[in-house]
Amino acid sequence: MQDVLIVGGGKGGVAILKILHEASSMNVVAVIDVDRQAPGVKLAGEWGIAVGDDWRPYLDSSIDIVIEVTGDQAVFEDIRDRRGKNTVLIPGSVAFLISKLLEEKEELIHELTSESFKRDLIFNSTDDGMIGIDHRGKIILFNQSAQRMTGISGEDALNRNILEVVPESRLLSTIETRRPEINQEVILQNGLKIISSRIPMITSSDEVIGAFSVFKDITEVVNLAEQITDLKEIQTMLEAIIQSSDDAISVVDEDGKGILINPAYTRITGLSSGEVIGQPATADISEGESIHLKVLRTRKAIRGTRMRVGPKRKEVIVNVAPIIVNDILKGSVGVIHDMSEIQSLTNELDRARRIIRTLEAKYIFDDIIGTSEEMKIAIEQAKLGAKTPATVLLRGESGTGKELFAHAIHNASDRKFNKFIRVNCAALSENLLESELFGYEDGAFSGAKRGGKRGLFEEANNGSIFLDEIGELSASTQAKLLRVLQEQEIVRVGGTKSIPINVRVIAATNVNLEKGMGDGSFREDLYYRLNRMPIQIPPLRQRKGDIPLISERLITKINQDYGRKVEGLTKKATVKLMEHDWPGNVRELENVLGRAVIFMEASETYIDEKHLSSMGHAKGRATEMESDPVETDLNARLEWYEKQIIQSVLAQHKGNKTATAKALNVSVRNLYYKIEKYNIEINSMK
Repeated sequence: MQDVLIVGGGKGGVAILKILHEASSMNVVAVIDVDRQAPGVKLAGEWGIAVGDDWRPYLDSSIDIVIEVTGDQAVFEDIRDRRGKNTVLIPGSVAFLISKLLEEKEELIHELTSESFKRDLIFNSTDDGMIGIDHRGKIILFNQSAQRMTGISGEDALNRNILEVVPESRLLSTIETRRPEINQEVILQNGLKIISSRIPMITSSDEVIGAFSVFKDITEVVNLAEQITDLKEIQTMLEAIIQSSDDAISVVDEDGKGILINPAYTRITGLSSGEVIGQPATADISEGESIHLKVLRTRKAIRGTRMRVGPKRKEVIVNVAPIIVNDILKGSVGVIHDMSEIQSLTNELDRARRIIRTLEAKYIFDDIIGTSEEMKIAIEQAKLGAKTPATVLLRGESGTGKELFAHAIHNASDRKFNKFIRVNCAALSENLLESELFGYEDGAFSGAKRGGKRGLFEEANNGSIFLDEIGELSASTQAKLLRVLQEQEIVRVGGTKSIPINVRVIAATNVNLEKGMGDGSFREDLYYRLNRMPIQIPPLRQRKGDIPLISERLITKINQDYGRKVEGLTKKATVKLMEHDWPGNVRELENVLGRAVIFMEASETYIDEKHLSSMGHAKGRATEMESDPVETDLNARLEWYEKQIIQSVLAQHKGNKTATAKALNVSVRNLYYKIEKYNIEINSMK
């Protein structure tokens, strides 16, 4: 690498500096100009390059090149007289020309590298094996498919004679005969059968410069032949499936003539095969346009169209798709659904949903068991949150009791006599969740209920809505939820009118929302709206002292569910429960106790250690985190590293929380929350 000194920081100096800064073979030692405000001097300072107003201190034997761009002949001559014998002095005009040549050289190298990469990508993306040799028989191409079929790596094959690598190859013969050989069967040394085509590479001047082979594993061809042989059996099977289907199916050919219907079609429409087969697609329609004919015209599927069919004018929903083989339209297939059955199921579903939605919150704060300091803090925060209209965000691992807290918060609020609605955001698809939360207008989408439908936010008006797994919301649903929190109004799907609502939102998550903000999957503005009142619910492993009391309550519940009279735990059973790490938290504890009760003898009244044999042993998670965080789940690893970072920055600022929050670019309130969440000791840092 050449050390360069630039004398002159004007426009010429800036241009030279930019070019040399990007050149990998040049190291700019300093930029000199009598004007310390010159643009070249400023730019050099920003890049960490030394600057000054006198070039003499820098002109020593270590400088390989001096570029003079002041345009002052006296400066040029002075540098020339003072330079060392190995130092080259270049005027700015010459230096600029040389730099441009260097730049073009690097661009050319980059372009050649890019083209080579593209070529290799193309060759390696095909399933066909490819081998190429030069006129001497040396391998110059050996793609990944060739490596897979021969069992020889590219590193071992390239630049070796073809017969050393693939003794069965006839590429040398192809060079000698100058004639291609197409679709030749070859058996490789490893026993693999291939079909190979060999082609000589001949230039426009009739010079043979090599040959290449393209080959395919013949196994695929054999499989294809077997598939063709089985087509008749597959056709028979498909016809049997269609005939036995409970869905009504009709098939027409490319001219719109009926060629196939099944018994379900006859049951719904009242039309026999004689009235449909060979007849136009309009034969079964009593009201509406033939969807079969429309699909045949457009070659596009049509779904969710309502119409009436058959002599009884049965109302149905029709889905029709084109049958296209090798880009040739062969006909279309339609599936008919009886609207009366769909409406009946919809009514039953709505009735069930109404029952579920009107269930009151079942738990109060007295149902939450916990004497540990962490749990007491969470309960006190929840009681405080219940007295305010603020949005509450419940955070904690799966199974810690977030829904229990949500019930208790609602029952302790002034909304307790109104509805409490629960929604698992991860249990429904994006479109269904959006329509369930915000409702929809008449005709908003295919299959929408006539007259529209109220959403869960409207159902929960003046009450509370519990949004579990809030971190799983899609971007569009997050935007709509943000509007609810900001404006206290919703817009139904397919509607334009804003509907005012008064709903208290209680959200819960077991994922790292801060990480979601970082990777763009969770909106930052929504996070700060939800995080007004964050409550961290500790995992069971951090409050093992509560296990006996929780177990007592759970055993009472299990007795009621299973009709048993188990009185409690033995000391050994309690010790074993206390030793377990409970990655599934209280939910796992209930599962373990329930399983133990099931397998107890009728005469046994206490759960003993032997009844917990299926529980297994768990390494202490805290110990595991301290010793090897890589072995834990992703959320635990993220939390462990987050704690280490916060402790480190706090120590750097001697426990000053304001300075630490500023350094971490978080709010002081959020920092306090993290310190409390991770039980970080501050006093030892001061």
